[in-house]
Amino acid sequence: MARGMPSMLALLGLLAVAGYQNRDKIAEALGGRTGQRPGGPGQPGGSSGNSGGLLGDLLGGGAGLGSVLSGGLGEIVDRFKQAGHGEAADSWVARGPNTPVAPDELERAIGSDTLDELSQRTGLSRQELIARLSRDLPAAVDKFTPEGRIPSESEAAKLI
Repeated sequence: MARGMPSMLALLGLLAVAGYQNRDKIAEALGGRTGQRPGGPGQPGGSSGNSGGLLGDLLGGGAGLGSVLSGGLGEIVDRFKQAGHGEAADSWVARGPNTPVAPDELERAIGSDTLDELSQRTGLSRQELIARLSRDLPAAVDKFTPEGRIPSESEAAKLI
């Protein structure tokens, strides 16, 4: 199931491993993986041709930075809505305060298959993943939805 959602898996994995506070390094890693060249608006520096490691495993393809961020955000919000936590997810996207997410709510929304795959690929325990994501996910989604909506691919690339 998680294999069909590489953007969400990549975004959650990077958030769990590197943490939201290291988003510039995440952008650099994504830029390197997708072969973007340094310079220009919305294009973080990074060497092209990064073909492996955690990021390569999580992305599993040649998705662009904007696609990963936009698609991943949309998939995360959809998962929370389907799990009955749409009000919380909507608060992260909308302007205003973010509703926190309890670890058990996050676990149900993200799903066992995705958490197991993230744990295997990141080397973090399931408990550590859940703790990190429940702490950092609302602020990360909020930061990357400044207009109160999921950004398009081109808008998302400019946010990082």
